[in-house]
Amino acid sequence: MMPKHCFLGFLISFFLTGVAGTQPALESLKPQRVRFQSQNFHNILQWQPGRVLTGNSSVYFVQYKMYGQRQWKNKEDCWGIQELFCDLTNETLDIQEPYYGRVRAASAGSYSDWSLTPRFTPWWETKIDPPVMNITQVNGSLLVILHAPNLPYRYQKEKNVSIEDYYELVYRVFIINNSLEKEKKVYEGTHRVVEIEALPPHSSYCVVAEIYQPMLDRSQRSEERCVETP
Repeated sequence: MMPKHCFLGFLISFFLTGVAGTQPALESLKPQRVRFQSQNFHNILQWQPGRVLTGNSSVYFVQYKMYGQRQWKNKEDCWGIQELFCDLTNETLDIQEPYYGRVRAASAGSYSDWSLTPRFTPWWETKIDPPVMNITQVNGSLLVILHAPNLPYRYQKEKNVSIEDYYELVYRVFIINNSLEKEKKVYEGTHRVVEIEALPPHSSYCVVAEIYQPMLDRSQRSEERCVETP
C-alpha cells in the first residue's frame, strides 16, 4: 500500500498537471482582436476565433457596459452564438459616452476567459459615409442635391434627428472636366443643393461630393457621377 504522504503528493501532482494542461487550451480558445466597428453610429462588436481551430463547435457570449458602471450586462441576442459579430447599436445610443464590450468562447464544455475591447466612444470613432448625390441637368447647368447618411432606425424613430444634429458638417463639391482631366472645387459650405452653372455644351463632366467634419478633421468622398451636357 502506498504511504499516505506519497499518495497525497501524487494527488497534488496530478491536479497541478491537469490545471497546467487545461490553461493553455483555454487560453488558445480565447477570442482575439475584439473591437467595435462603427459606421454612421451602427455599432458592431467584432472578434476573431482563438488560436484553437474549433470550427463550428465554438459558441460565443457577449456582455457590454458603459464606462464607470460596475455591472456587466448580457446581450441576450448574442448569448451562445456562432457568429463572430454582435450588433450593439441599441446598447450604445448615448454616442458621447464611452463603452466596453467583451466576449468569451466555449467549446466542448470549456470556457475561455473574457476578451475586452478598448474603450469605445461612438461620437469620436464612428465613420461617416460620403453624401448621397443626385444630379439633374437644368438649362445647361447641373443641379447637385446632397443627402447626409442615414442614422440607425432607432435614432430616427425616437429622436427624429439626422447626423447633422451631432456634427458640424461641411459639404464640398468638385467637378472634373474629362477632356482636360482637371478637377475644380465649385462649392464648399453647409447647403445641400448646389448649382453648377455656365457649362459648355456637348462636354463630359464628372462630379464628386465630400463630407468634411471640421472638429475631427475627417472627410469622406463619394464616387464620381458623370454626365454629358446637351
